[in-house]
Amino acid sequence: MHQLLSNIIWLFFIIDPFGNLPIIISMLHKYDTDKQRLIILREMFIALIFMTIFLFFGENILSLFNLKIEIISISGGIILFLMAIKMIFQENQNIKNIKSQHHDQVPFIIPIAIPLLAGPGMFSTLVFLSQRNKVDILYIFYSLIISWSLSLIVLLCFITIFKLFNNKGVNELERFMGLILIMLSIQIFLDGIKNYFNLTI
Repeated sequence: MHQLLSNIIWLFFIIDPFGNLPIIISMLHKYDTDKQRLIILREMFIALIFMTIFLFFGENILSLFNLKIEIISISGGIILFLMAIKMIFQENQNIKNIKSQHHDQVPFIIPIAIPLLAGPGMFSTLVFLSQRNKVDILYIFYSLIISWSLSLIVLLCFITIFKLFNNKGVNELERFMGLILIMLSIQIFLDGIKNYFNLTI
């Protein structure tokens, strides 16, 4: 039960619905509420499909490129660390850049589903969790579904939440999640180093 809860929180932080909230709002502001929710629902389902593929078949995908799980753990830890740093010290310029690049396009898969919701950090984390808990992979899947559902609820209600917390409040929430993600990323990185060099510490 403790591991299940830990995985839910971990995956929820990586999906980072609060952190992606301002970006998604900036991309969908010109659509009505029903259209916004339809786009978010579609993009979330697409992201879930990719995440599920990497959870159950990530090892096979890695074998095609002759990669070891330790390398994924190390690189995933670095990616998550950089994501966390960006979450803590991000600037609104990123939102402006994405908004200008997709001003006249209805978002489809890129950039909302991939890489905002399901990016390299999520893929490497799912592969890492599946390798570490092969017997309990269904529990990881349950954790993914729950964290995905919670993120979906946040995003579908994003207008109310954004008005409630305003831009500054959302940024503070993202910074807090970034601090937690830094600790998780360091743990993944150290586990990869330990397993790669067969250390017993």
